[in-house]
Amino acid sequence: MNIAIIPARFGSKRIKNKNIKFFFGFPIIYWSLKKAKQSKLFKKIIVSTDNEKIANIAIKYGAEVPFIRPKKFSNDKVGIDEVMIHAIRSVKNLNPKYVCCINATAPFISTKDLIAGFKKIKKNKFDYVFSAVKYDYPIQRSFQLKKKKIKMIFPKFYKHNTQDLEENYHDAGQFYWGSSEAWLKKKRIFSKYSSTINIQNHLAQDIDTIEDWKKAQLKYKILYQNEKKK
Repeated sequence: MNIAIIPARFGSKRIKNKNIKFFFGFPIIYWSLKKAKQSKLFKKIIVSTDNEKIANIAIKYGAEVPFIRPKKFSNDKVGIDEVMIHAIRSVKNLNPKYVCCINATAPFISTKDLIAGFKKIKKNKFDYVFSAVKYDYPIQRSFQLKKKKIKMIFPKFYKHNTQDLEENYHDAGQFYWGSSEAWLKKKRIFSKYSSTINIQNHLAQDIDTIEDWKKAQLKYKILYQNEKKK
């Protein structure tokens, strides 16, 4: 059995009520719930929240909220692994083999990628399979500003042409498939026992600031308009 868990706590400092802020007609969490349901992969879609209002909205759009997350698991210092362990233990009677953590603010998540992730973890027995995206620009050419002076992080690549540098990827922040065992044992997500579903760059968008939110709106508007024209 597979279950999805969508962490959605109330206290968002940079974007007020981020997880239920309206995004093109619906609370943004709706889009994650919608794609999770459309994938038909999950016996249960569970929202882990510390807030009754978020719980009611989640239930309205088809999720289950069998518990309210305790405050000790609902602050900025709590990692996603602790949230997932609490959630899985709270529904241990379901005994899921695979658990997918889905970001509440992932309006560009697709059923295709969720399905691909499940097939990959099931076939290859990885601990985790998660969404990833290629860096737009070679990280080997990155630098820091130290006392207003430039310091290259990888100075040995200074004279290399960008097209000759190895490609690198980062977490796209949409979903994380994991075995229940991996979650409960706190196995590292970024390890040789994990793999990725690589998504297109324009579909990757962290939403942590108002600027991020505006970027997501612009992207979604363009994509939505293009869909309407097809």
